[in-house]
Amino acid sequence: MDTTVAATGTEGQKWGGGTRPLNASYGKLMMWFFILSDALTFSGFLAAYGFSRFKFIEEWPIADEVFNHFPFMHGVDAPMFYVALMTFILIGSSVTMVLAVDAGHYMNRKKVAFYLLLTVIGGLIFVGSQAWEWKNFIAGEYGAVKTKGGKILQFVDAQGERVALEEFVTVGPRQVQPYGQSEGIWYESSGYENATYTLSEVQQGFAARPDLLIRTQLLQVNEETGASEKTILSREESLFKLDNQAVSVVEGANLTENEYGAPLFADFFFFITGFHGFHVFSGVIFNLIIFFNVLLGTYERRGSYEMVEKVGLYWHFVDLVWVFVFTFFYLV
Repeated sequence: MDTTVAATGTEGQKWGGGTRPLNASYGKLMMWFFILSDALTFSGFLAAYGFSRFKFIEEWPIADEVFNHFPFMHGVDAPMFYVALMTFILIGSSVTMVLAVDAGHYMNRKKVAFYLLLTVIGGLIFVGSQAWEWKNFIAGEYGAVKTKGGKILQFVDAQGERVALEEFVTVGPRQVQPYGQSEGIWYESSGYENATYTLSEVQQGFAARPDLLIRTQLLQVNEETGASEKTILSREESLFKLDNQAVSVVEGANLTENEYGAPLFADFFFFITGFHGFHVFSGVIFNLIIFFNVLLGTYERRGSYEMVEKVGLYWHFVDLVWVFVFTFFYLV
């Protein structure tokens, strides 16, 4: 029995039902599907971050005060400088990836390998920089105390500049009685194994420095400059707050505490930048595999460098995501 195929009039078009829509290979289409699904994940992270920040807008940390470190420049206030440099390096690696793909179109193996190597180096620098940023964020710089309500109290001088705990707190002698394994909970709750200073030491050091004040995490608008600034208490209010409401010392940031302000800020920082950093690290591994295949002449024998294009799509996506992360998390 003969089979009759009805003509639809779309056979010659890109989406005419053929096996290569838009003349794209199966591998490229699957990469696009992955990129679209991953874009939804990052969009969810950024949307959740936006809603949370809007809800706690009056308590949200100021990014310029948090990300103000620069390698080999200890003590220098360089707000966002290193993050901007990281962004420039990642975008630069996207340019080298474009050049690698272009060289592949001309079957130029040496140039493909060279530009892929530059892309890998840029990715490694970015991942290493992100790890360095994490280290500083986790370790903290100034220290603070936490109140009964979970709010953060920071210390400033008369000019409103942050003052680190080490500048006014003296560590006194401590005697920790050895306990057995069954009493281990007491030792964990004492705070000696985590905090450099005890709350009583901070209170004594603060009382001995009449020039110090407490700054809360509550933001208010400066009428003269129009900028958002954290509220600084008077000396009397500072002493009362520290003596009656402080419960523990906080140094650095983790998933439960954050010396810079709201703990949610640290949570989103770890999840968003960590998830993106994992993508960059994965991209570096992919690029290394492609790089060695190029050196071995694998794609030369195939007569096509399409694999470079596929990994290039992934790398451009990772770069584009960072542009959004940099804009909404660091700048806005």
